[in-house]
Amino acid sequence: MSVEIARENINLKRKGKIAHTEYSLVYHKEFLKKITELSENDPDFEKIAYNKLCIDFLFHTNDGLINWGKTGRITDMGHAEYSSDGSDKREKEKSPFRTEEDVWEFDAVEEYGLTDFDKQVKEYEKIIEDMKIKFPEQLIPGGYYKTIVSGAIQAFGWEMFLLAASNIGKLERVLDSFFRRTMFFTKAWAETSIEVFIQHDDFVWTSGPFMKLEIYKKIIIPRYVSLWKVLHEKGKKVLFCSDGNFMQLAEDIVEAGADGLIFEPCNDFGYMFENFGKKCCLVGSYVDCRDLVFGRIEKVKKDIDRTIEKFFETKGGIFAVGNHLSPNIKPEILEQFFEYLIERLQR
Repeated sequence: MSVEIARENINLKRKGKIAHTEYSLVYHKEFLKKITELSENDPDFEKIAYNKLCIDFLFHTNDGLINWGKTGRITDMGHAEYSSDGSDKREKEKSPFRTEEDVWEFDAVEEYGLTDFDKQVKEYEKIIEDMKIKFPEQLIPGGYYKTIVSGAIQAFGWEMFLLAASNIGKLERVLDSFFRRTMFFTKAWAETSIEVFIQHDDFVWTSGPFMKLEIYKKIIIPRYVSLWKVLHEKGKKVLFCSDGNFMQLAEDIVEAGADGLIFEPCNDFGYMFENFGKKCCLVGSYVDCRDLVFGRIEKVKKDIDRTIEKFFETKGGIFAVGNHLSPNIKPEILEQFFEYLIERLQR
């Protein structure tokens, strides 16, 4: 594990090893306690775990000093159990947005406000510096999570967002307010010492785009271009991340300036590799978390081999199980997965 391995791969200048990251490792406390031989309360618990598992890059975003839920209206859509003990379950609450007109009249900048710019830059820099101290062997990115579509969904909920999309002319003004708010925090991140920025926007479903393609191509993606220009001018690399299947829009995303794509297995890895593997850094793999959940370890091993074979044809890639290491994967399966993967990543 090392910052340099991640840096080389993201910059498409790999000299040796393929980089590695995983998501949701912290949910696997028993597994991590076993491999580290430490208590989860030990201050070095996560650091030692990441090092032992050869993690080179950490997924990290931060939406700034302002808490949306305290400064304006949001729609709590609830949360199903993700933690194995169900402690993170939250019931859905009624949306404060009752009609499409409520959505069309909304402005995210006016609703949630903005903090002092210099104060936000200093806060972001402190976060990064603290994380570098805590995780010296991993590359720590900056990032923003509630980008245009993700921000709108958090505010309005799926139902009201889709109803408001019936009039895209009116909705565009609303989406632009989320873009303007995202731009503020993107500019703040651009002033920090980060090398890499994650732009997260869940703008599609597992089945693919849920709006007309022209909405993405004429309204959403051109605004990504503006966001990423700010970062590129400061020498930052941009990794675009979305849940769901965005293969139809991946070319547009790369042309808009994404230096890398973070994606789930519902995006065919072979397709992503053939079309973008030599243009940008791919963060993903053939491995599907569901195969780990159901203990299909032989299939997982074959998918690890297929992924690494592809990555060695490129100058940059980060291996990851693209839909997270969910808490219901058995510890013995995780052991087999990491043992097999790490041996091959070390070659």
